[in-house]
Amino acid sequence: MREKLQAFAGSMMIPIILLVLVGFYVSIASSFTAYILTEGTFLHTIFSVIASIGFMIMSYLPFWFAIGVAFGLAKKEKGWAAFSGFVMFMCFNTVISTYAGAQGWNADTTTVDHLVNNLGWAMTKAQNYNALWKNIAGIFTFDMGIFSGIITGIVTAAIHNKWYKKELPTVFSFFSGPRYVIILITLFSIPLGIATYYIWPIVAAGLQSLTKLITTSGLFGTFLFGATDKALLPFGIHHLIAFPIEYTRVGGTMEIGGIVYEGVRNIIVGQAGSAEATGYIVRNFTTGRILFQFGGLPGAAAAIYATAKSANKKKVASIVLPAALTAMFVGISEPIEYTFLFVNPLLYYLIHVPLSGLAYVLAEITKVSINGHALFFMIPNLFQPHKVHALSLFLLVPAYFAAYFFLFKWAILKFNIPTPGRRNEGNIKLFNKRDYKEKQKNKKEKANNLIEGIIENLGGEDNIESVSNCATRLRVSVKDKSLVSDNSVWVEKLEAHGVVRNNKGFQIIYGPRVISIATAVKEALNTDSSND
Repeated sequence: MREKLQAFAGSMMIPIILLVLVGFYVSIASSFTAYILTEGTFLHTIFSVIASIGFMIMSYLPFWFAIGVAFGLAKKEKGWAAFSGFVMFMCFNTVISTYAGAQGWNADTTTVDHLVNNLGWAMTKAQNYNALWKNIAGIFTFDMGIFSGIITGIVTAAIHNKWYKKELPTVFSFFSGPRYVIILITLFSIPLGIATYYIWPIVAAGLQSLTKLITTSGLFGTFLFGATDKALLPFGIHHLIAFPIEYTRVGGTMEIGGIVYEGVRNIIVGQAGSAEATGYIVRNFTTGRILFQFGGLPGAAAAIYATAKSANKKKVASIVLPAALTAMFVGISEPIEYTFLFVNPLLYYLIHVPLSGLAYVLAEITKVSINGHALFFMIPNLFQPHKVHALSLFLLVPAYFAAYFFLFKWAILKFNIPTPGRRNEGNIKLFNKRDYKEKQKNKKEKANNLIEGIIENLGGEDNIESVSNCATRLRVSVKDKSLVSDNSVWVEKLEAHGVVRNNKGFQIIYGPRVISIATAVKEALNTDSSND
């Protein structure tokens, strides 16, 4: 089950690529059109076009998730799976619309005025029921947000994976394989849509209750979110905690400029694109990351360096410094986190996890209001500095650096934890210019050797069932887990930061370079498994 949850979490990262673009397009383009350029000029028009692309992406989020999730979860023939996901999404909503119409519900009968004045409903009940409906691409259907895309994407992938190899008699052979899946998609959409018609109002009521719980739980809820999100990182399912709050109505809704945005990240994008907004929401469950990515993790890296043997310090610096910079610049914190997670989980769970939860609380208490949580994603703030309220970070970030540094240093020395550089680790060789030139000359050969080594230590090509990746991890399913090499082999010989094992599912931590590694492995295996 956990392996399936990991695959699902990874598939959701595909459409999130678009949301990263939205943040840049809307934030930067809207700043130029609202504050810098004169309306009617050529440049104003160009930046308006860029902003409109961003808002278009926001408007059709369910479509991207239907396509992206189907693509990500499909094992083979991913292009057909993505197309099937779109077909399923449109059929699904058409079924809901048609079935609801047969029950007497349409754009006119679901208005608050009609429900109150003609049917005698109470105002609150009428407003809640009206909020369930929306026109999507000309189809009157439930306003399920990205949940409709996720549901149709999952169902599509399940149908596709089961029947994409289906062979039909010769006379019907044209409809074999993925084409057979398309036929099934249209048929399966009928019971799925009808079932959703009865189930979604109940689910929507539950989501409203969950939203109320989160918004009324105060700082305890904030701490719980931050600590839980980080505690689940080693299991690869932390996205399932953060994602609903960041990108669905679970994180709240806000109307900005006549458009309703769902989820804290989407609300921030809406505020970035609004000339009337004077800041970003404070309770956004993201700015806490700034404290440990800019202060805490670099402090832990400094502690690891400070406690290393003198002879090993340069080697240790070459490992922890890039990892700390990666956390600061692009927000990928796993390399440095796995540096101490695998030598002693207590460093992670007794120091890092609670301090991570506290970071979100401190950011909220001091009312930090900023767009982005890593330097790369903070670029749009340069164009709208008047919306940023984050002076407390100048105190909190150094404080977090100091807290992590002294706590990690104390724990490492007190319990003699073997962090990198504290043991005799053999000859430590630094490259000179000739070494560098030789390394560049043999770079391609070494890369090929790494890919061959990865496949070999996974038990060989015949033992590998599927290969995919998320932002930092190579995700592999194998037939026989006993054929996969020990963790020490991956770390010491195959350049990995660590390995997470779950029965026949393996997550090999490579950091941001995993994308190129995953592509090379899949090319060597001649497979089209996804990049999540």
